Amino acid sequence: MPRIAYWHVDAFAARAFEGNQAAVMLFDAFPDDATMQRIGEENNFAETAFVVPYDGEEADYHLRWFTPETEIRLCGHATLAAGHALLTRDGGAELRFATRRAGILRVRRQGEGGEGYALALPAIPTQPGEWPAAVAGLGAMPQAIHRHPDGYDIFLYDSEEAVRALRPDMAALAALGDAQFICTAPGAATDVVSRVFVPGAGVAEDSVTGSAHAALTPFWAKRLGQAEFTAFQASRRGGRLTCRLDGDTAWLGGPCVTVVTGEFAY
Repeated sequence: MPRIAYWHVDAFAARAFEGNQAAVMLFDAFPDDATMQRIGEENNFAETAFVVPYDGEEADYHLRWFTPETEIRLCGHATLAAGHALLTRDGGAELRFATRRAGILRVRRQGEGGEGYALALPAIPTQPGEWPAAVAGLGAMPQAIHRHPDGYDIFLYDSEEAVRALRPDMAALAALGDAQFICTAPGAATDVVSRVFVPGAGVAEDSVTGSAHAALTPFWAKRLGQAEFTAFQASRRGGRLTCRLDGDTAWLGGPCVTVVTGEFAY
């Protein structure tokens, strides 16, 4: 029975039980896809990060992500969790992860004591659009809709209260595919607030979504007229981030907490 190094990490969290949960699993080589999907279902977190050493100069590790229902193209919080787990175990200042569809992603230590992390994701540009079926599923008319072909869809509301009051029809949203429904507004205690729904990928409401903030970073940097801002994802667990646009890169900052370390046997 294989025994695999395993970490349960709360990402974008200053303490346990906040931020977004991720499982990080370190393999010598990737199992077959069906096995990884079953492990993702067994862990039952929004994402499980599967990490394999990289044989080359471009990166340090390969990285793939599975929800309980499917493999996804990009996951920010589980990448941050993987960087935290491996940098904590091995030391160092930065790690590079080679992904199938998102290129090379980086996680580096930041802060005076190196207690926090910064995650580099490709900035995701969105364009004005319409989606009446999504608006009906969300149950409240936004001020504007911005969309990306890969399913990063931003719905702008006028206030944090409006975003917090949303009670979406998850079945209706799930029927529209595995898109991210990113609902956002100016924040009260932070520059920006958001909630993110991905029921088509098996995640009704995500706790803290790095990939959504890769879209929110260029969206809000333009609206705010500043490259850096603070953000809060107003899920039940909640999570705070810093967001900075640097060319075509979105840098997302925040701490992580390791909740469990051990071995996964299957």
